[in-house]
Amino acid sequence: MPEPTTHSTAITPMPSGLADAEVEPAPGATGSFAATLDRIAPRRDELLFLVLSIFIGVMSGLLVVAFRIAIEWIKLLALGSAPHAGQLRLIYMPALAGLVVAALVMWFFPAARGSGVNQTKAALYVYDGYISIRTVIGKFITAALAIGAGHSLGPEDPSLQIGAGVASIIARKLNMSRRRLRMFAPIGAAAGLAAAFNAPISAILFVIEEVIGSWSAAVLGSLVLAAISSVVVVRGFLGTAPMFRIPVVEVKDTRELLAYAVLGVIGGLLAPLFAALLGFLRPRMRALPKWSLYLQPAAAGLMVGAIGYFGFPQVMGVGYDVIDQALHGQFIWEVLVALTLLKLLATTLSFSSGTPGGMFAPTLFIGAMLGGAVGAFEKHFFPGLTGNVATYALVGMGVLFAGFLRVPLTSVFMVLELSTNYDIVLPVILANTLAFLISRSLQPVGIFEIFTHQDGLDLPSMEEQREESSLHIEDALQPVDVPVVRGSDVLQSVTDVMTQTKAHACLVRLADGSWYALTAEDLTAASATLTPDAPVQRALKPDRVPQLFPDMPLDTALHHFPRWPVLPIQNRASRATLEGILTLDDVLARYRAGH
Repeated sequence: MPEPTTHSTAITPMPSGLADAEVEPAPGATGSFAATLDRIAPRRDELLFLVLSIFIGVMSGLLVVAFRIAIEWIKLLALGSAPHAGQLRLIYMPALAGLVVAALVMWFFPAARGSGVNQTKAALYVYDGYISIRTVIGKFITAALAIGAGHSLGPEDPSLQIGAGVASIIARKLNMSRRRLRMFAPIGAAAGLAAAFNAPISAILFVIEEVIGSWSAAVLGSLVLAAISSVVVVRGFLGTAPMFRIPVVEVKDTRELLAYAVLGVIGGLLAPLFAALLGFLRPRMRALPKWSLYLQPAAAGLMVGAIGYFGFPQVMGVGYDVIDQALHGQFIWEVLVALTLLKLLATTLSFSSGTPGGMFAPTLFIGAMLGGAVGAFEKHFFPGLTGNVATYALVGMGVLFAGFLRVPLTSVFMVLELSTNYDIVLPVILANTLAFLISRSLQPVGIFEIFTHQDGLDLPSMEEQREESSLHIEDALQPVDVPVVRGSDVLQSVTDVMTQTKAHACLVRLADGSWYALTAEDLTAASATLTPDAPVQRALKPDRVPQLFPDMPLDTALHHFPRWPVLPIQNRASRATLEGILTLDDVLARYRAGH
């Protein structure tokens, strides 16, 4: 790469290779292997943090096991072992549970409303990771009652909040700092979600994509330990069988990719419709008189129960068994379409009423029914194609997850983790990407952000953060217009160049390829103590100009300007080669110009 253009009166640049020939040790460059090892080795508190992550995972796993068992017991007591259309209990039990849940929420557990995802984000960004033990208990009891009695909600989101609450309680008991409290909440969230999903990778990715938005090595290690620990506990109690019995899935005919693309398009259209219904109904129900809040969960339960009573009890509750049936092709496409629309309606009613419960399971249900409908339709009208309904149902689960919850990476790995079959990766990526892009174009604001705004909170939108175009150093980079000298040049010659050019600073290139920004004031101070024929490197202080490269974020340069008026921007392949320079005025001008 060519040398940077320097001022016409600057001292002639060194010949190529001179830096390797000269031996100019960098002033103040001291250190040892022991010091380096001490910097990179995990500290005691970091090791404690990892151990606590395992403990949080174990405790979250135990609570989620109890939570799932409670839901199943309540379901057996309220709806029976085999609920079917025409049973009167399908109508009155969800309504009765709604009354009880509403009273508990209004009187004792006001923080238990909602799914749990936004509440966990609020704890992280607003309340310094604080989640009370009352909220954990309330979420456990009210969500178990509502879901077990047939409300169209899921246990995954409450499990996420329960896990985050466990982490918050443990951190407070150990008198952790405010920063540690904030870090523990997403770790517990990953543990709770992994236990509910029985899918640690998907849980980790969701927490990164939606809750914290970014990760570091330390945070990732803690997330992994907590998620794996919780899954081990769940499998120890409930067995190692996967959540769904996935049949053999394969894609033999490339023409099927067109059908998967159609599935992605339909999912991309259905997801914003689902979000729009929730966004419309939820605030209007909350704006009703306060006394109606006692009746709204009961009214929602009555309507969901009526759907079950008059022919479609499959939409009630979690619906994992119905998803399993769809994966094995036990419904015709007309029934699958009906289940898709009715589950969407039932979930909208249940969630908008303020009944505690999550959106994950309903999203998977709707996606599976939608995918199964597309697959069954293809199998019926295009028998020449060899695809099976199970593959379409499985892909459909990811499609709605990507389009509605807006976590595209999690949606892909979730399907792969559930199926343990990487032959399905191509249709999954195709369909999920189409669903995500179409949904995002029709509904720019994600569903969690919609709920955030409705609740009067200002939580960070992880999707918006991912889409932001950040400025880099190269966006403000300027040509080298200050003198460039060598460390071996004498003080007098450097002073002459500075005087002729009226420059406020010059760049000193040392033999090891590093750089130093020498100001006119520094040069004046050095002239008072050094002889004119002394090499200019003797005027340099021990510190060094930071290494900065064009692709780095622009804001990384800001805190260096109080010390360095001009920053040399180096080439990554050759430290001695400059790409340009940067000053504070350049950075501020670029920010004023906008993105």
